[in-house]
Amino acid sequence: MKKLFYSMAGVIALLVVILLIRTLTFTSTQEVVEKKVTTDIDGKQLAKHLSEAIQFRTVSAELNPQKIQLKSELSALKPEPIKGDQPAHVQFEGFIQWLAKTYPEVHSRTQLQQLGKYSLLFKWQGAKPKLEPILLSAHYDVVPVITGSENLWTHPPYSGIVDQSYIWGRGALDDKSAVIALMEATSLLLAEGFQPDRSVYLSLTHDEEIGGIKGTKAIVDNLSRDDVHLAWTLDEGSFLFDGFFPGVAPPVANINLAEKGTMTIELVAHGKGGHSSMPPKETAVGILAQALVKLQAAPIPGTLDGLSGEMFDAIARHMPFSQRLLFANRWLFGDLIDASLASKPFSNAMLRTTTAPTMLSASIKENVLAIEAIGTINFRLHPRDSIEGVMNYVKSVLDDERIDVKLIGGSNASRVSSAKALGYKAIVRAAQSTYGNIVVAPGITIAATDSRRYEAIAENSYRFNPMNITPQDIPRFHGTNERMSIENMVNATRFYRLLIRNGSHE
Repeated sequence: MKKLFYSMAGVIALLVVILLIRTLTFTSTQEVVEKKVTTDIDGKQLAKHLSEAIQFRTVSAELNPQKIQLKSELSALKPEPIKGDQPAHVQFEGFIQWLAKTYPEVHSRTQLQQLGKYSLLFKWQGAKPKLEPILLSAHYDVVPVITGSENLWTHPPYSGIVDQSYIWGRGALDDKSAVIALMEATSLLLAEGFQPDRSVYLSLTHDEEIGGIKGTKAIVDNLSRDDVHLAWTLDEGSFLFDGFFPGVAPPVANINLAEKGTMTIELVAHGKGGHSSMPPKETAVGILAQALVKLQAAPIPGTLDGLSGEMFDAIARHMPFSQRLLFANRWLFGDLIDASLASKPFSNAMLRTTTAPTMLSASIKENVLAIEAIGTINFRLHPRDSIEGVMNYVKSVLDDERIDVKLIGGSNASRVSSAKALGYKAIVRAAQSTYGNIVVAPGITIAATDSRRYEAIAENSYRFNPMNITPQDIPRFHGTNERMSIENMVNATRFYRLLIRNGSHE
């Protein structure tokens, strides 16, 4: 008995030693930044320019190409912010004219093409044309303000009000702030006499919020026709996350190497119909409800492997000892970690393909039994999953002949770009030089961006906005009281200036 006790004690002691050694050696591998780069940037000018940009109501969902009569309607248009209820195409053309007036050096010293009606592609010719170019992108279109929510805004959504700390309005976060910071940084470099080795493209798109179906596609088709192959691209997709990871004090710069795919299905349940006063035991609505509950109770499996694992491996090295103990020994605590991450929407989305019922339709009247009840479900596909695989998974989980599963549409996740390539390293260097000793980690963009189109002509496509956000900012995206801090605008301009300087070298 004593031998057994001592043997067990020995095994436990050895296990503890292994756990401790793995934890103590599970530390940051990032280089320490000696000094931040603090280029003088005029914050008031940045705030003024973003404010003016916000005042153009560039809602891409409102564009109607059949009603565009540019020559007659724009003949007297002045290049200044348009207010009021002018049609969408006037707002977009007004923004383009304002951009030319505000950034004359960029327009005069680069080659500009206007593609897909309103998207702009600037080419800053490099000194060494044989080098593959780079492309930096942002979109200036915005989503609509929800009708009836206008009175919930601290300031009117298209007013561009500037207070002591923030610029307020639709597009401040997504994504006019990046447009302005890019243009400001390019203007600064031109004023300094900087000449890139590689050609630098600036892509300012007008239809990202509706899928890039005209502008972004036209830009990619144009570059493809010219046989342009890009070394790398940078677009929106992530931020500097401050306060999102418990126990991690520095902000985390997630430089995303891929983005999730998207697919939409309909679950169709059938019933006999009739009057609601004599309902059968099972109705179409009831059958559909059971199916939705069943599907949500069995989320698509997701674990910390692949890109998700790389992301949390980098972040966990900066966590307190108790949490590092878990991540350093995933071979033992993997299930516990997965369960904890899955309990929070933000981290759960990093782990797996997500399932989100979004729309319902059934009877046309309250006292009529539905012949059909339809539930619409949107999935965001992790790179490990595919449309075909998710369809098979849904059918196997439901296993119900009363439910038809219909694929409405979708696209698989993007490919995963390299975290060892020069483009990624240039982005990391610019972020660290701007913000100091932050945590840098690869990641996955959980929504769709223009990058999924750029990757057709680029070796690597990265997704990162160089602004610091907190959990309190998340509801502002596509929501109420969108705003961007003046400090963020200054830092974003510094970032893009550094990135172009360093990233365009041979």
